[in-house]
Amino acid sequence: MAESGGAAGEEFVPRILVFSTVSISDIGIDLAGSSHMHYPPSAISIPLPCSSGIRPDWVLYALSHGFDGVFVAADGTDCPFVPDCTKRTAKLVGEAQDLLRENDIKPERLKMAAICSVCAEPYAKHMKNFSAALHKIGPTRKAG
Repeated sequence: MAESGGAAGEEFVPRILVFSTVSISDIGIDLAGSSHMHYPPSAISIPLPCSSGIRPDWVLYALSHGFDGVFVAADGTDCPFVPDCTKRTAKLVGEAQDLLRENDIKPERLKMAAICSVCAEPYAKHMKNFSAALHKIGPTRKAG
């Protein structure tokens, strides 16, 4: 899927899919919302047990079906499932970026950061910065 622009006159608001983790990052994301922190409301979160369980083809699918960016809110060293979660997740993100390149999608549309249960402010900042970067890149979806 090749990158494309939006319709003339429409304000582009990047849609971001966030892969979060139930026991770690989801709690921090919920805290950002309940604290009324300002970040793009177009960020949609899907909770998973562990960030190292994300498949690269999920990222491609999301970007091919209406999302403009994918953010992996990784467990980091707090993962309750595997001791090398950070390494595994980073490897998967690298593989996903390679897959995006193969499909003519900019790998910058995928970001990863460790988000812990008290990381509400860092999460909000990541979403603001990522949304701004995606706004500069433009939409992945065709207007219509």
